[in-house]
Amino acid sequence: MEVKIGVQHANRELVLESEQTPEEVQDLVAAALTGKSGLLELTDEKGRKVLIPADRLAYVEIGEVSTRKVGFGAI
Repeated sequence: MEVKIGVQHANRELVLESEQTPEEVQDLVAAALTGKSGLLELTDEKGRKVLIPADRLAYVEIGEVSTRKVGFGAI
């Protein structure tokens, strides 16, 4: 699943591929924003952790990975 994270005062958004479910990501974002942890912690497909202070989050977009089509097939 693809997660896009907008960070305040940053020119680019963070994009990561995660094996977590959309519900798990939503729960982690909600916990970070309600002040329970104060830090959003996500893990990508390769096991790397991304840590973002909750007070710097601008937005989080949770979506499915779009499959890339290869070749010259009819559309």
